[in-house]
Amino acid sequence: MSRIEKAIEKANKMRQQTGNKPTVAVAPRAETPVRRSSSDEIPQVPALKPDNPSLIINRDPTEGAAEEYRKLKSVILEMTQQGTFENTLLVTSDLPAAGKTLTSLNLALTLAREYDHTVLLVDADLRKPSVHRYLGISPEKGLLQCLTEDYPLEKALVRTGIGKLVVLPAGGVAEDPAELLASHRMRELVAELKSRYADRYVIFDTTPLLPFAEASLLASLVDGVLMVVRERQTRTSHLEEALELLKAHKLLGIVYNDADMSQKMSHYKYYGY
Repeated sequence: MSRIEKAIEKANKMRQQTGNKPTVAVAPRAETPVRRSSSDEIPQVPALKPDNPSLIINRDPTEGAAEEYRKLKSVILEMTQQGTFENTLLVTSDLPAAGKTLTSLNLALTLAREYDHTVLLVDADLRKPSVHRYLGISPEKGLLQCLTEDYPLEKALVRTGIGKLVVLPAGGVAEDPAELLASHRMRELVAELKSRYADRYVIFDTTPLLPFAEASLLASLVDGVLMVVRERQTRTSHLEEALELLKAHKLLGIVYNDADMSQKMSHYKYYGY
């Protein structure tokens, strides 16, 4: 067992002692799709064909990584559909290069393609946006313009044609991303996305927790947070510091990325809270 896995186990035990028990992955309930309004139907468009080999749509669906994303999807469905549908999720990481954007994209793709969910992926990393690069698109407008120019949200959305996945790209790099994401306009936009698309998952990809303030700011606006850590990169101290930053928010779990293939069955593990 690696140092990070030991630290995660320790964090689990600490949360159990305070009454927050880890959530066990459970398969999604069959034949119980979320109610979808007619206004949320996505018009058919030619499907994008991104060629990045790390995207789940370009990988063998029977391999380990694809199966791990299906497991992660099952956990998310179970945790967010108990009572009130908690449809807004934030994906972050402790440090850069942990794989948070690929996790956001692949989770969104898995939800949108395999369970017939409509998913909106928001690129809220206004320092180093990359969702558009992975998808092979070059949008001129996005979240940045919605926040600074009052650009209409519906015009900024990109329909990918990949299942029912819609993307709100970043729209560029901001000079003051923390101020923008802490603004009243951002709070209004998140509230609008949550209520206007009440039967759609909205996934926000944002900056890493430890170097920047944006993830902590956005965590207070969403229903739950997924944190991505990377084997051989994340130190125990990093994990503890990141968990401390999220203690006031609903942490759904930790995605353990890039696990040693010589000792584990797949690239990903999930630890629920």
